[in-house]
Amino acid sequence: MRGKLYQHYLFWPLVVLGTLLLFNLIYSPDFFSIVVRQGNLYGSLIDILNFGAPLILVSIGMTLVIATGGIDLSVGSIVAISGAMACLSISKGTDQNSLLLVLGAVGASIVLSIILGVWNGVLVTVTRIQPIIATLILMVAGRGIAQLITSGQIITVSNSNYEYIGAGSLAALPFSIFIVAAVLLIASLLTRRTALGLFIESVGSNSNASRLAGLRSKTVILTVYIFCGLCAGIAGLILSSNVSSADGNNAGLWYELDAILAVVIGGTSLNGGRFYLMGTVVGALIIQTLTTTIYMIGVPPEITLVVKAFVVLAVCLIQSESFRKTLMTRWKKRNYPAEQEVTRHA
Repeated sequence: MRGKLYQHYLFWPLVVLGTLLLFNLIYSPDFFSIVVRQGNLYGSLIDILNFGAPLILVSIGMTLVIATGGIDLSVGSIVAISGAMACLSISKGTDQNSLLLVLGAVGASIVLSIILGVWNGVLVTVTRIQPIIATLILMVAGRGIAQLITSGQIITVSNSNYEYIGAGSLAALPFSIFIVAAVLLIASLLTRRTALGLFIESVGSNSNASRLAGLRSKTVILTVYIFCGLCAGIAGLILSSNVSSADGNNAGLWYELDAILAVVIGGTSLNGGRFYLMGTVVGALIIQTLTTTIYMIGVPPEITLVVKAFVVLAVCLIQSESFRKTLMTRWKKRNYPAEQEVTRHA
């Protein structure tokens, strides 16, 4: 039983997350405190969930793309484009507080995000460009498109209905948490309760064999890129609505790298095949908690990324079974040399 628990894909991510939370508790005893203000819950844990919501969404979409053996480097640019399109649509409206205006802006952003996902999927499936190159095209061009939409400026909007997406509350919790829960539930049901999950894993394990077996691998790959674009678009809406503005240059910056790290930390292999959505969620929470921890202890901004990189590297090494076996073997050789010699001769 202990061995099975040790080998569970969530074991090490949860251990790392628990360690980070424990460190925060020791450093700041009131880290776990949650207060109620005007009927809403506030606290560091709530902030981690709220600010980590966009990253979790992007990581969920990235998980399915990586499961097919691909990768999507354009999610950060799609995040920026989505927020820019929504804020531009609202700023051009005559009635800034109109609910219909917000619905139209959100709809336009979602449709545009889906189109961008289709673009990536077509480049990968039809033109057969390597996923890392196909999505790199939109990663570079998309950031320019976002700046074209905003004319190189930060678009600020004042609409309480739009602000509710990223800064509103429902049942005393941030509304963004419910958006993430809904997307995660839909993705889990589609991939674990239908054959879609098996199709994705089959394509990721061996796309040629899947195609010869009668599976429409191109359709599966196109679908996951569309879903990834949709998740990034929703994340862009949450980010921009939370600050009531759109910044085409900085919105979603480096999100693609954080999402890939979250997927890897969650146990999904970059080679494709089997994937773990809950592991990805825990991985994204680890990254967000790490970011919160770095800011809380006062690490200088210029070395924040360096500290973050080293911690993520340590997490990945801890998760690596071969790395743990190597360490264990060397530790045994150093502490029990006689036993190792007897075993070798036997």
